[in-house]
Amino acid sequence: MLNNLILVGRIVDEVKITSIDSGQKVANFTLAVQRPFKNENDEYDTDFFPIQLWQGVADIAHDYCTKGSTVGIKGRIAAKTIDVQGTKAKTLDIIGERIAFINMKHEEEKE
Repeated sequence: MLNNLILVGRIVDEVKITSIDSGQKVANFTLAVQRPFKNENDEYDTDFFPIQLWQGVADIAHDYCTKGSTVGIKGRIAAKTIDVQGTKAKTLDIIGERIAFINMKHEEEKE
C-alpha cells in the first residue's frame, strides 16, 4: 500500500502554530497549487489545500515560511470521520511530513 503526496505551491496565509493537549505542536497553513492545464477560458485554475505539519517540521515552517513563500510538501492524506451536528461527515487532511524551501519571502518582503 502507498499513501504518498507531493505538492509544490505558494503559501497564501501566515503559518499558525498551536499545541494540542498532549503537548504536540501542529502548524497549519493553506497552499495554493496551480493546475498544469488551462480551463475552457484559457486560464490556469488554482487549488487551495489546507496543510498540517507536526512537531519539528511545524517549528521549521513557522520559523522560516511566510505568506508568499514557495515550498514543496511531501506527505500523506489522512481520512477521518467527524460529527457535524449529529451527522457523520468524512474529511481528508493533508499531513506534511517534509518541507522543501523553493523561493522564500524575506523578512522585509513580508510587509
